Amino acid sequence: MHILVVEDQQRLANLLKRVLSEERHAVDVAYDGNGGYDLAASDTYDLVILDVMLPGMDGLQVCRQMREDGVQTPVLMLTARGAVEDRVTGLNVGADDYLVKPFAMEEFLARVNALLRRRNREIETTTELSVGDLSLDLVRHEVKRGGKIIDLTAKEFALLEYLIRNAGQALTRTQITDHVWRYDLDALSNVVDTYIHYLRDKIDKGFPHQLIKTVRGVGYKIEA
Repeated sequence: MHILVVEDQQRLANLLKRVLSEERHAVDVAYDGNGGYDLAASDTYDLVILDVMLPGMDGLQVCRQMREDGVQTPVLMLTARGAVEDRVTGLNVGADDYLVKPFAMEEFLARVNALLRRRNREIETTTELSVGDLSLDLVRHEVKRGGKIIDLTAKEFALLEYLIRNAGQALTRTQITDHVWRYDLDALSNVVDTYIHYLRDKIDKGFPHQLIKTVRGVGYKIEA
């Protein structure tokens, strides 16, 4: 899973990154609210771990703005404030769970895993994805464009699924590698470009409109 940690205490932020990385998650870190919001707004994360007291935008503002923007990524808020009204405020702006500092790492991981399980259940309820005349049947593992069935390898299918789940958004090569290959030893430096080439040959070649776009200086996106 891809997790964003927004925490201004660098020692704690780095500790959380190390612990989550050991659980085989891909982790990005931001040390202030504005940087955290910019990353969270990309809507490419499976979970955001968000401190309340941050320089710039505070955690409540970040969470509120995420929800107003339509970003539904689960949010686990961290705070030194343990009063009931503070927890209620955090939940009312859209947080999914609330953890008071200092906390035991076992409880932290338990809450992270609970939110990720909920996220997985939400994703699994979707059986078909589409962009333009391209569709993915997640149950049959079948891809069609313009009514024509297209054969993809398992890795090509996973890459295309990730692109479509984030249709219209520019994804970096690092984001794609984290989600599709994760800790796969076959994920060489040029693997994303190679598999994008494979996909273009299969889903764009011969069609008048090209769905997969190169975003110069960033990576790739798919859009109708």
